[in-house]
Amino acid sequence: MVGSQTLDRGLRALEVLADAGESMSIAQLAERLGVHRSSAYRILRTLEEHRFVLRNEAGLIRLGPRLAALGRGAAPALTQLAQPELHTLANSLGMTSFVAVLDADEVITMLSVEPSHGHANVAQRPGARHPLDQGAPSHAVEASLTPEEHRAIFKGVPLSDAAREIFKHGYSISQDEVIHGLTAIAVPLRIHGEPPASLSVVTIGVPANLDEVVAELRAAAGHMSYANW
Repeated sequence: MVGSQTLDRGLRALEVLADAGESMSIAQLAERLGVHRSSAYRILRTLEEHRFVLRNEAGLIRLGPRLAALGRGAAPALTQLAQPELHTLANSLGMTSFVAVLDADEVITMLSVEPSHGHANVAQRPGARHPLDQGAPSHAVEASLTPEEHRAIFKGVPLSDAAREIFKHGYSISQDEVIHGLTAIAVPLRIHGEPPASLSVVTIGVPANLDEVVAELRAAAGHMSYANW
């Protein structure tokens, strides 16, 4: 049990650092974990040895580069197929494009690409998570599920109205649903052997060329799915 508890705290420490989005002190991390500072220090020493976390000269902690390698291995086929399509979408539409995947009762941003041109791009940080019932990316993930998957994940709750709309129109759009002032446009994405996902862009306001955005999203999702077979 001691080993399991230590592993649990180490994994939670990584989640806390990821959610914080900035460097933290050992005292701050200990407080978030609900443990004594000495316990937090022992956890961090092990994570440091494996390069999962780094400390700067001031002693503040942040996630280390080793985690990026682990992330790439989480869904290798999805990562390989998505990267070029995300770059094409971002630069063609001038919007941040990203792939979100299902994780239990949440949706997590796995990959994100900002356009190489422009001055006011909306950032979508990999690792960002939100509930499965909020936002266009989540609704698109729900719409991608088979009936059996939906029953298992939603415990028999019927398909949401937002997911039903995707079957009618082929996409989902949400405004101010996750972050105030931002609009997300998403389509379902299924890659054989990978978790249910969605392909999305995020921007400010509803784009005047909405039909063009949707067409490019659907085409990119189609390319990725076809290339996987």
